[in-house]
Amino acid sequence: MRVGIVGTGLLGNAVGQRILKAGHELYAFNRTSDKTKEIERLGASIMDSPRQVAEESEIVFIVVKNADAVRKVSFGESCISCGGKSGLVVADMSTINPTDSRKIAKELGEKGITYLGAPVMGGPNVAINGQLVMMVDGDRDAYERHRGILEIVASKIFYLGDSGTAHTVKLAMNLQIAMLALALSEGIALTRKSSIDPETFLQILNSTYFKTGMSENKAYKMIKNSFEPTFTLRNLKKDLDTINEAAGEIGLSLPMSTRASQIYQDAILAGLGDIDYTGILAYIENSSPS
Repeated sequence: MRVGIVGTGLLGNAVGQRILKAGHELYAFNRTSDKTKEIERLGASIMDSPRQVAEESEIVFIVVKNADAVRKVSFGESCISCGGKSGLVVADMSTINPTDSRKIAKELGEKGITYLGAPVMGGPNVAINGQLVMMVDGDRDAYERHRGILEIVASKIFYLGDSGTAHTVKLAMNLQIAMLALALSEGIALTRKSSIDPETFLQILNSTYFKTGMSENKAYKMIKNSFEPTFTLRNLKKDLDTINEAAGEIGLSLPMSTRASQIYQDAILAGLGDIDYTGILAYIENSSPS
């Protein structure tokens, strides 16, 4: 299959590698060309624009930072819709506001291009092995026709219905990430400041109903102050802003999300934006009085 990918950052690069390893042709574009070097070495054809990607592909994955970036690659200069043939499918893996997702789906549809919302859970380390969890919305027939390529990218896929539903659930999922990271960080900080080995705290936590994948894996890196990014603190702050924006649009107030966004913003101002989101622990411990 002729597959396109626009956006080859940490996640997009891993998804691209997975597609290539499955034997498909891959056409890729990234605004910063250095980020295409690895998949080019593995056999991807690197294009000069999203338009060229669309011209060559049957389905194009978008994996970019936010809704503005999705709109730019979809409708801006040398864009996907500039080169997309009638029948092209766009699968948007970015994390964006459901309202933006619905608008983009409508505008692409007017140009004969089918838009599937396809956000995922899981970072580059699981994407490389096709173990992402994907939420899909939009045209059911297009989803069924392209399910084979989606199943190469994700081990579990949930089809959710109308445009916007997948990105709504994705925001609800990323809210869990933010809150779990904060809860783990405060638990580690509390035990460490009390002269208790935080590994003891984790061993006990992971012996209970309240354990999570984060407490069983990333937490052990956290207590060693290892914050190599798979998903940056800055990106999680961006998602918290999107969560609060989406909630406000439907008349909902999320007090914990609002406070979490403030904490993550303070961590960015402290210079921690480009480390892993679990580096919120470093902010909590460093900002506490001695």
